[in-house]
Amino acid sequence: MIIIFGPAGAGKTVQGKLLADANNWHWLSVGQLLRDSNDPKITEIINKGGLAPVDKVNELIINAFNKISNIDQIVFDGFPREIQEAKWLLEKSVFHGHTIDAILSLEVSNEEIIKRLLLRKRDDDTPQAIKERLSIYHDKMKSVLDYFASEGIRIIRIDGMGTIEQVHQRIMEKLSK
Repeated sequence: MIIIFGPAGAGKTVQGKLLADANNWHWLSVGQLLRDSNDPKITEIINKGGLAPVDKVNELIINAFNKISNIDQIVFDGFPREIQEAKWLLEKSVFHGHTIDAILSLEVSNEEIIKRLLLRKRDDDTPQAIKERLSIYHDKMKSVLDYFASEGIRIIRIDGMGTIEQVHQRIMEKLSK
């Protein structure tokens, strides 16, 4: 399993799909699972820039894992965001026959993130929600990445600035090493 980290707007979904397609792997997005759940409470939380309840997210992930248990490699997008979720994912991924091979951390400036999110015109990309998401991301991500590193999982930092193809090339080069 490859996990793609980065704040909203860093390009996780685009790069995750490109990586999965280039290698014939399965792409799995927690954000997409949450949006597809059509749960009004979750939609409200997401639209304000908050994090969905851990138990609901875990339930969606387990259901997704059960559907793709025969897939060799997964590109996982947008999860975990907290230490308890990281521990849970490490435990459950092994239980479901997957290990975390590497974490790709897309590094993009806050200014660029704001610019990208305002351009995509999604309902949950209001200035207040963007500010909240960036705050949550920066508050929690360092400790999550530190936890994974302490568990021996390779963290690969990727410059997320530039064109989609430039970032994809950087990812492919780093993963091939």
